[in-house]
Amino acid sequence: MVIVYFIIKHKVEDYHKWKPVFDEDRSRREKAGCKGWQLFHSLYDPNEIFILLEWDTKEHAAKFVESEDLKKIMQKAGVVTEPEVHFFEKIEDFSL
Repeated sequence: MVIVYFIIKHKVEDYHKWKPVFDEDRSRREKAGCKGWQLFHSLYDPNEIFILLEWDTKEHAAKFVESEDLKKIMQKAGVVTEPEVHFFEKIEDFSL
């Protein structure tokens, strides 16, 4: 089984305003096929957010990214830039 990932990068007005909206959307992500996520922010700008999400299928991930619901949620959360989205699959896992 191939696990699909995508990373989304965007800037928000205020991380502390954005985070509760992101958290409220958890069940919608899970129902859409999301298996988990990790949140990051830039070391230089805490309002520049990176979200790494794991998905069950490429089709489910793409459908989620393209949904009108996601656009509305991002607007509500204070996303101020057009999101950058990159899809990929893991080819190696290494840790020390």
